[in-house]
Amino acid sequence: MAALAACTELDRDAHANALAEPAHLQRVSVDTGRFVLTAYSRISQPDKPLRVYIEGDGLAWLSRTMPSLDPTPREATGLALAAQDPAPNVVYLARPCQFTPKATNPRCDISYWTGKRFAPEVIESMNDAVSHFATLTPGQSVELVGYSGGGAVVVLIAAHRSDVASIRTVAGNLDDEFVNRLHDVSPMPESENAIDVAAQVAGIPQIHFSGAGDAVVPPAVAARFVKATGTRCARAMTVPGVSHDGDWSRYWPVLLSIGPTCAATASDSK
Repeated sequence: MAALAACTELDRDAHANALAEPAHLQRVSVDTGRFVLTAYSRISQPDKPLRVYIEGDGLAWLSRTMPSLDPTPREATGLALAAQDPAPNVVYLARPCQFTPKATNPRCDISYWTGKRFAPEVIESMNDAVSHFATLTPGQSVELVGYSGGGAVVVLIAAHRSDVASIRTVAGNLDDEFVNRLHDVSPMPESENAIDVAAQVAGIPQIHFSGAGDAVVPPAVAARFVKATGTRCARAMTVPGVSHDGDWSRYWPVLLSIGPTCAATASDSK
């Protein structure tokens, strides 16, 4: 069993490296003091904005009741999106305990990819990693992109920062209480819920993409979030023919070209 687990881990690492290499994304580790996070980055023009992609929940569960022993994603959709991005400064951040050996990440336990996946210490660690890379593009704005559970993470991070220029989410779990009720699974009282900070990020240009065929995080989730933020700076868009774990990277170049914006107000014209 140990040999099989090691082989599976290598397969997932090899898949991630194969996604990253053509895009010139270099693998690095970031020690935030709480977790050692795996990242892939390409910083080629430090005087340009930084775009940060955050991975989904990965292989958190093997079945409805059995959690995985390793949340490293099999497909790494967030990394696949980052690999399609031609921007000069692109960073991909895996979530805690993904791609990082347990030996170098002793705080990892199952709770951090189940009930505590959005716990305050997780969000703080991810935010620290964003700050680490922001120092490589000094004075530049940060653009956040999150897939699935990473959508919740980018919203929660944005609520703590003053340098976020935009938010994009893809199949984002922007209201975990609603999603858990929808699937009749246990709530996550030790996690923060993105929709609870909707008012704090309402002034940030943002767009939330949902798949029309997504039965995991249906388009209603993005609609609820946009209703909570208001529609001046937030927009929800449903993409036909895509499921939750569909081939989002194939659509991403076109979706990425749709820039988040805030609508003008009467005071803007004075």
